[in-house]
Amino acid sequence: MKNFNTYCFLAALLLMTGCAAKRDLVYFSNMANTGAVNNNMGGAVVIHQKDILSVTVNSLNPESNLLFNGNKNATTGNASARSGYKVNENGIVNLPLIGDYKIEGQTIEEAQAEVAKRLSAFVKSPVVDIQLLNFKISVIGEVNKPSTFVITDENVNLLEALGMAGDMTVYGKRDNVLVIRTENGHKTMNRLNLNRVESMDSPYFNLKQNDIVYVEPDKSKAVEYSQNTRLAPIVVASISALAVLAAVLLRR
Repeated sequence: MKNFNTYCFLAALLLMTGCAAKRDLVYFSNMANTGAVNNNMGGAVVIHQKDILSVTVNSLNPESNLLFNGNKNATTGNASARSGYKVNENGIVNLPLIGDYKIEGQTIEEAQAEVAKRLSAFVKSPVVDIQLLNFKISVIGEVNKPSTFVITDENVNLLEALGMAGDMTVYGKRDNVLVIRTENGHKTMNRLNLNRVESMDSPYFNLKQNDIVYVEPDKSKAVEYSQNTRLAPIVVASISALAVLAAVLLRR
């Protein structure tokens, strides 16, 4: 009869754990036997409408340099942040000496060269540095600290973004991370398997401005938080009670 009680307990335990799937919690778990190298350096940062730009100029004319020192054309909305020049809804930015300038669609490097070229008519040997002040990404879903992050150097990859968000929880699906991207008003979505080193070669591995990273929870979380799972201890206790009752009845 002791064996009968043991069998009942084991049956109940199997019912509770039978649906739990094995999960690979290691990033790039197939890397050990590969010589893969990430050659994807990411695309160039392109300037869009509503971007806020920091523009600094160094030249042989200190007075001209001071014109750009304040960047007072627009602010980032954060009192502690640097102010900058805002690209309007027509893709135009207004800069000292240059005036209105169609900058939308240019990369940072192209814009720096073009601004330096236009300024050369007013100052000698200008060196221009342009940075995006509102380059941001969002990380949501099964991460420890979901949030929107402002990136200062315009270069961030998916692993760095997850690190800023405190990494995935144990329920995060590392084999199905969704990246949502908006370019020229058009949304695209792509899923990356972070258990595979090949995902580093995806154009979505290096993030772009306003990208959204969504980490989906796996089925084990749904099972753990389901009503049936919360009732599992009651079910096990009931089965144990029935086993004891059956043992008593069989002894008669």
